[in-house]
Amino acid sequence: VLQDYTHEFHKTKANFLAIRERENLLGSVRKDIESYKSGSGVNNRRTELFLKEHEHLRNSDRLIEETISIAMATKENMTSQRGMLKSIQSKMNTLANRFPAVNSLIQRVNLRKRRDSLILGGVIGVCTILLLLYAFH
Repeated sequence: VLQDYTHEFHKTKANFLAIRERENLLGSVRKDIESYKSGSGVNNRRTELFLKEHEHLRNSDRLIEETISIAMATKENMTSQRGMLKSIQSKMNTLANRFPAVNSLIQRVNLRKRRDSLILGGVIGVCTILLLLYAFH
């Protein structure tokens, strides 16, 4: 009888341990599934995606601000260069008015410059025409 009870006790104890291990194992899985279904997993993923998107937007905003600051600096430099060129031009005009020889020299330089630009334009035009004729024949 003792042997039967001992055997029954060990059998019941083994069943109890197996059920407890199964419950521990499945309980953690069930908790994970319930937390995922309740939305904490989905919310974490969404939050992570929103944070990444926010970081991308901040980087884009920073790059746009840098580009705008570069454009503003370029505009300021161009404005200052324009002012310098205007002052140089006014000084050259006053010199040309004071000294007629300088004025005639400047006119000759301008005539030669125009003539050279016309010659260069003609050469480029002829070369382009010859190149097109060669390409289509």
